[in-house]
Amino acid sequence: MRLSPPDPRTFSDRQRAIHEAIASGPRGGVRGPLAVWLHRPDLADRAQALGAYCRYDTLLEPALSELAILVTARVWSSEYEWAAHKPFALKAGLTSEIIDAIRDRRQPGFADTRQACVYAVASELNATRFLSPATYDDAVATLGEQALVDLIGILGYYTLISMTINAFEVPAPEGATPEMTVGERAS
Repeated sequence: MRLSPPDPRTFSDRQRAIHEAIASGPRGGVRGPLAVWLHRPDLADRAQALGAYCRYDTLLEPALSELAILVTARVWSSEYEWAAHKPFALKAGLTSEIIDAIRDRRQPGFADTRQACVYAVASELNATRFLSPATYDDAVATLGEQALVDLIGILGYYTLISMTINAFEVPAPEGATPEMTVGERAS
């Protein structure tokens, strides 16, 4: 890890307040990129607020949110994010076949049209940096405009998470088995 989290014994008052706010929330702790962001407590505060919205308060049900998160983690080859969210994805109802296909960079087979739509938006936007008219129109028809705005927010937030993980070489959570090739970068 290139930048260790700040030492709690030397926290400023602002760092301590943000740490306590994050730790007492639904995350139950300050780990990974959130811990790195504590070097800049105002960034940590604002980013965790956005993250709380993206994770817990969007119009997308958990399976769709977790699908978007896993696609983003895979695009960035972010082991920490992958390991942190794979269990949530399974619990939310994504099949191991879908998850394995994403990990292996294969097209998943979706029975659910909403899942297929989220995957198409996440994949296309990450690959081309744009949405084609057909993908955009399908997303609006399938998810609705407001849910599409939430989806784009999730993708952006987890890109920030993945960038932080990769830039500062945040290791996967303790006990996690790496599932992507070490040092592999997005293609």
